[in-house]
Order: sequence, then C-alpha cells, then structure tokens
Amino acid sequence: MSTPFPLVAPDAGTLDAFERDGYAVIRDAITPELRDQLLTAAEKLLVSDITQGRDRGGDGKDGFRGCLNLDRAFLPLLANATVLPTVVQLLSPNIHLLSAHLIALPSGPPHTIRIPGRHGWHRDMYGVTADLGFPHTPRMAIKAAHYLTPVTPDCGLTMFLPGSHRLTEEPVVPAGAIDPPGAITPNITGTDAVLFENRTWHTGGINLSGRLRIALMLQYGYRWLHPVDDPATNLQKDSALTPIEQQLLGLPDRHPDGSLAKGSGAAPIRSWWETGPWTPVSAKKR
Repeated sequence: MSTPFPLVAPDAGTLDAFERDGYAVIRDAITPELRDQLLTAAEKLLVSDITQGRDRGGDGKDGFRGCLNLDRAFLPLLANATVLPTVVQLLSPNIHLLSAHLIALPSGPPHTIRIPGRHGWHRDMYGVTADLGFPHTPRMAIKAAHYLTPVTPDCGLTMFLPGSHRLTEEPVVPAGAIDPPGAITPNITGTDAVLFENRTWHTGGINLSGRLRIALMLQYGYRWLHPVDDPATNLQKDSALTPIEQQLLGLPDRHPDGSLAKGSGAAPIRSWWETGPWTPVSAKKR
C-alpha cells in the first residue's frame, strides 16, 4: 500500500447508539468536495442510457446497482477511513462489499408505495428472515448511506424505527397510517453518513422538495455472503488498489500459486485492524 491506511478509532457514542437503535450517524463522513464529485458522477449516470445494473422501481425511482463498476469517481467511498473502522468493529475484519446502490427518488406525486396498506417499511436481506425466521435473523450486513443532493426536511430522507433490529416480529403500522409509532428521520447534514444494519426497519421518506433526492448506499457484509452487485472484474485488476480495497472487492482465499489459503482474503483488513493503537475521533482534524 503506497500510503498507510489511517487508524481512526470508532467513536464509542456512535457504537452505543448503533447497538441501541440499529442505526447511527457518523458526522463529517465525507468532505464537501468529495460529495460534489459523487453528485456529478451520479447525475451523469442517471441521464445516461446505461442499462447495466439499472434499477428502476415504483414511484419513478431510478438508480444503479454496482455503481463502482460504472464510474471510479465512487471509489473513494469503498474504504472510507471515517466509516470503515465502525463497520469492522460492528461486524469483523472478515467482510467485503455486497452492494453499492445509487438511488434517485423523484419529488412529488404519485406516491403509490407510501400509502396505508403499502407503507414501504422493510428489512434488508429479506430472504434471510424468510429462511431463518424473524426472531432468528442475525446481524449480517451494514449499510452506509450518503445523501448527495441538498438535505432538507422535505427531501425524503430514509426513515428508521429505533430499536427495531431487536424485534421478534414485524412492527405494527396503525390502520390508516404509513409509519409505525416511534419512527424517525435522522437529523443529518449532507456530509454525514447513516449506518444501519440488515435487521433495522426503514423506508424512504416522501420527497416534496421539488428536486431529485439522490442517495448512495454501500452495504458491507461477511465474506461468506454473496454480493448483490455484479463482480467488479475490471476494478479487481487495477494495480493501484490498496490491499484493503482489494479485499472489499472480493479478494479470494488463495496463495499466489492459486492453491487454497483459508482466510487469506480477509488478511488486509485483519492485519490493519490489529496494528493499533487507534487515533480517537476527537483528535482528528475536522
């Protein structure tokens, strides 16, 4: 690795909030300059005719799965030193990237999803709950959500139900309502990231801002989970990638001669994680 990967300790308050609520906010996760760069790349993709990984949904949503494969401008988020230590602390070093999902939520009606009877509240990785049962679903993955367009009270930020990662049955949405009691919208700025796990119930808010709400969500999970995105074949061949980036993009458990080397694909993050001492977040320059 050409330059040492920063050692920035996870903030204890952030970890406590995540364990309590199933989500937490990391302040100043990206710089304003990087946010502008990401937004430019996102808008370029959204006006393109690219179909690879295109993800169009209800209410006019647009977006892409695997956007790191489509524009390297998104690559600085992959191993973001402000976010990754918290993810590793909450999961383990044995992780990789499952998905890099660009989501564009239009403003205004129709709102056919966020209506009573079709409120949109859900868990991620729904197949796990279907297979293992609701009370037996473990924490398996964490998303880092970044919002690239102006963050305003009416822009339709993702909503969360605090503590819902510990529920043993679906939360109740009262008749005629679209949100369960206690649902909240995090108080964030455009440079913050929201981390939440696969069991945390959430939904997209209603965008009435008059502009697209563009979000970029990177999901990290254990290496024994299959990625949602197409393989990053071209990126994996890039010699400029750091070992940590290589692991996150799917480094296999192999010796240089191709033979099996159990656990070697997690060696970059594991060795980095064991190097401490860590730099407290409070000591960082903001």
